[in-house]
Amino acid sequence: MRVFIGLGSNLDDPENHIRVAIEELKQSNKVEFKNASPLYSSKPLGPQEQPDFINAVVELETELTAEQMLDECLNIENKHDRIRLEHWGPRTLDLDILLYGDNVIKTERLIVPHNGLAQRNFVLYPLNDIVGDDFNIPNSGPLAQLLVGCPMDGLVQLKDI
Repeated sequence: MRVFIGLGSNLDDPENHIRVAIEELKQSNKVEFKNASPLYSSKPLGPQEQPDFINAVVELETELTAEQMLDECLNIENKHDRIRLEHWGPRTLDLDILLYGDNVIKTERLIVPHNGLAQRNFVLYPLNDIVGDDFNIPNSGPLAQLLVGCPMDGLVQLKDI
């Protein structure tokens, strides 16, 4: 299954958290690493009294189910001392399953495509770096069309991983 994971961090050397998490995904025997976007800096959603985020998107292939992939992501977050204190609050590491093939999933634990994906520049632009704008997002349409409606608005491309 082709899977896209969004990564974000804004605490304790966020760029390093992103790079290490990508290395952990690369070393996992449960996934095959395919590609990574450049790093981006973005303003936080929600409370603005927190540091800017560093974001990236990675493409993987896996035989894991979506729920098993979620568990893999949560395990990596836990290795980075992820603490969930407030919704959209600061964090050492956040890994979100953005897309799991063309599947649309709605369970108590998981919503795919990720909720808000179509409106989040820090997801759409890095995803575009990997797949190009002719890519289609289930339930949302062509990536090119989504990008037109989602300006960069403070999103800054930093460097390749």
